[in-house]
Amino acid sequence: MSQCKICYCSLKIKLMKSVNNQYPELNQRASGWLKFLYQKATTSDDWSEDGDPHEWWDRSSTPPMCSFPRFDLQESTYALGLMADRTPAWREIYTEILDEIAERSITYWAAVDWLSQFGHDPDRSKYPLEWKGTLIPEEFWGDYDAPGWTANGVAPWGLQPDPIGADGNLFFKGWLNLTQALHTYVSGKDKWASPFDLAGVNRARFEWTQHQLVDHLYETWTKTPMGPHCENTKSWPFCLSAAGLGLQLYDNVFDKDSHSAYKSWLDHTKDKYYGFDKKGTLQWVTMYYDALKNHHHKIPPAHALAIAFYAKPQAPEFAELLYREGVRFLKWDDPAEPISGQIGLADRMLALGLSISKEFDDQVTYERLRKFAEENFEPRYFGLNDSQFGFWFNLGENWPRGQLSALAMCAEVCDGGAWEKLFKEPNLTKYYSPTIHNVDFPAVGVRQAWHDDNEGLLVFQIEDGDRTKTNKKTKVSVSNIPDANKIEIFCDGKPFNDYSVDSSGEVVLNTEVANHLFHIRTGYVLSEEQKKQMNKGIQYNANQPSVEMKKGEETTTRLLIARSAPSLCGCC
Repeated sequence: MSQCKICYCSLKIKLMKSVNNQYPELNQRASGWLKFLYQKATTSDDWSEDGDPHEWWDRSSTPPMCSFPRFDLQESTYALGLMADRTPAWREIYTEILDEIAERSITYWAAVDWLSQFGHDPDRSKYPLEWKGTLIPEEFWGDYDAPGWTANGVAPWGLQPDPIGADGNLFFKGWLNLTQALHTYVSGKDKWASPFDLAGVNRARFEWTQHQLVDHLYETWTKTPMGPHCENTKSWPFCLSAAGLGLQLYDNVFDKDSHSAYKSWLDHTKDKYYGFDKKGTLQWVTMYYDALKNHHHKIPPAHALAIAFYAKPQAPEFAELLYREGVRFLKWDDPAEPISGQIGLADRMLALGLSISKEFDDQVTYERLRKFAEENFEPRYFGLNDSQFGFWFNLGENWPRGQLSALAMCAEVCDGGAWEKLFKEPNLTKYYSPTIHNVDFPAVGVRQAWHDDNEGLLVFQIEDGDRTKTNKKTKVSVSNIPDANKIEIFCDGKPFNDYSVDSSGEVVLNTEVANHLFHIRTGYVLSEEQKKQMNKGIQYNANQPSVEMKKGEETTTRLLIARSAPSLCGCC
């Protein structure tokens, strides 16, 4: 008993005297972007064969390759994963957004190119002349499909109605797995182990699970040393690197080994997809490889940056080589050279560069790109009481440009190495740690939510989210408390007693819509060995009964976490 009192007293002294908050938080831009994504994801629209996605889903950026709305879906997940790692003790809104994105990702409009672009492109003769030699090899000009045209039905594959089961379409199914893996990781729910219906050609539907999807990716990849193709005839190192990222996170969540397909592919293609001179300087990168023609479409080293972004968590040394060579080629790290927007795929490369320079902790390049972005990306608050944020890129559109904003926003929520850690060392202990939920978002925002498993301390900050309920009463629930009778709560440094404990043992705080900083002594402490064991990954068991959790009133998802929490000492 005396030991418990000593632990509590020492904690109380820390809480009352501390002036430095050491835990990560979301900045104002990240909070604003999250509110916009929440509106975007939870506003109903129709992605079926008979519908049309809302205009704020970007289907315009980087044509002809990325000008489809699924790229907005995919790229919107990245900052969500990073934000969820910054506030692991509050994940309910990230989970809801990711669920909405993942649901849209199996619709007709998510695979609209594969489901509507049959045979060779009838508009080959109308391609812009600037594509000659840049996107399309000069020697094939006039008799070759542009990147982005899927050519479903051409020989030798024929018409393949299933977007996952097809030999190609890697850029659909690889990113679909990445999206589903992020949803599973953030939520702790293995929703995609249950069969889902995937839209196919001529309104057909195909039943898959994520685990079947991963098995299919692994099988096709290991049979194709240069990598499965996206559009028929074209294999892209860029897309394959993203697909590998999904396999890496899947493996780390489920303790599998599908990512070995990426590792073998990278070993096989390092000397084929990249051209270095005798001094080790990168001269060219393969944009895509056409196996039928045995042709590498080679482009300048700048485009290594896009691959480096996805390769960083998987092969960090090689990714850094690609990154440094891309930066060198563009002279982004040279203060004497102005940052230029006149590069191939300009806005996308600049947005990626902004975020990946932050990931590599390249302060010189990051600060130069940040200045350029502030002057050219048109960062702007908007929406209800200017509570939302996005980058508008001076396009005069009704909404922030989705894909480009999503890529640039990663820089707002990424410390050095955070992107790598998200996929390489995912935090699997968070599911058991004390967590806040039932926050009245977006009226109430959450800037910080972290449980320190070493100290048994939950720290979170709430804020007036959109100024629609300022100073009105609100509640915040706290779950995973070992013993609610032993907690100690401080609000803004003062003891806080306005709370109750419900029948399930959850603590319900009664507060108001305003800026508040809470510290809660939870009694939940993990040893390093416990953390190590819990972070080994969760074995998927297809025969294990599922525990149902309701999402709204319509869908149900199963709990991924089925084992009981570790036995804990309540005081130290």
